[in-house]
Amino acid sequence: MDRQILKEVLLDQRSLSLKPDDVLRHLSSVEDGEVVVLSGVRRCGKSTLLQEIRSKQNESDYFFNFDDERVLKFTVNDFQILTELFIELYGTQNTYYFDEIQNIEGWERYIRRLRDYGNKVFVTGSNASMLSRKLGTHLTGRYIRKELFPFSFKEFLRFKDVDYPEAGLLSTNEKALLKGQFNSYFESGGFPDYLKSGNKEYLKSLYESVLYRDVMVRNNLTNEKELLELVYYISSNVGKLMSYNGLAKVVGVKNATTISNYIAFLQDSYLVFMVNKYDVSLKKQIQNAKKGYLIDLGLLRTLAFHHTEDNGRLLENLVFLELKRKGKEIYYHNRKKECDFVIKEKSKIVEAIQVSWSIEVESTYNREMAGLLDAVNSYGLKEGLILTESMEREFEVEGVRIGIKPVWKWMLE
Repeated sequence: MDRQILKEVLLDQRSLSLKPDDVLRHLSSVEDGEVVVLSGVRRCGKSTLLQEIRSKQNESDYFFNFDDERVLKFTVNDFQILTELFIELYGTQNTYYFDEIQNIEGWERYIRRLRDYGNKVFVTGSNASMLSRKLGTHLTGRYIRKELFPFSFKEFLRFKDVDYPEAGLLSTNEKALLKGQFNSYFESGGFPDYLKSGNKEYLKSLYESVLYRDVMVRNNLTNEKELLELVYYISSNVGKLMSYNGLAKVVGVKNATTISNYIAFLQDSYLVFMVNKYDVSLKKQIQNAKKGYLIDLGLLRTLAFHHTEDNGRLLENLVFLELKRKGKEIYYHNRKKECDFVIKEKSKIVEAIQVSWSIEVESTYNREMAGLLDAVNSYGLKEGLILTESMEREFEVEGVRIGIKPVWKWMLE
């Protein structure tokens, strides 16, 4: 790549920094010499977090954003020129910041070299398996990774400048205020730029960018129609059981392997997530039907039409995302009855969670309770949790402690 152009880009990018209206996304401190990888869907706030990190470090000049059309010809050989320009412009430093570095083939070898010489490196990327595969090969045990998602409810409240006390110490007015904010969050989701503009065309544009750039172009796919129909079907049926064979028939492809590949690409881009049924047999986990969820409720509403009666499944999608933010290993349970989520730690299930918009109707209460108790008893748990739109209470059934909580309050704990 032309050295002078690269220098101009570097100088232009010097002005990129944290903006006054950016909502901070906190990262715990890291040791010198560690490589820190920030991964997540496009436009979820990775770049903002990278700028936040820069603002707190003693050294902050060695920054480069590879998502710039002027560096399309950049190759792994140009990293040496980039290093020389850093030193020429800013002197010697030992902390590097790279945004969307996965765009450059062979980037992981350069990061390995920086790390081997004792430098601290922060990188962002929007492809889950690519980052894991490259780093796993060249930086085994030498990096830490943080997955970033659109705003949580807590971050949404910070964005809206709404203060709140401990969730268990709320007045009637405070509860009403937070419930109103949650209703807004439930409608809009958590993409920062969409919350600033409220323009639904932004979400459509974001979806197209992820689908075409991160899924189709990156994986050399050409059948746009099949991918669009697949995402539309999953968006319209979040929280429902679906098999790859069934999806193949719906989308109109010849075999389930194609669907499996498509979904792997969609998951790598953080657009879609598939949850397995829990089974001690990994083979059965792969073979069983799965449940699909999307990265954000605002985006979900943009991609597929949902009736009011779908609110329970949208609430389930929201709970799934919160569990993902907390780094949980998530499955669903289905032996005699179905339970929405069971959480695995190490080698055993430690938590069972059922999600329902309301359980005031007796038939709904009986169904949700039966599924929760089947999961609790299957894994020898002493308690279970039902998350709803507004109900809150605690009681015991068959020696099992059952907690019922509003999702908004659970998300503030």
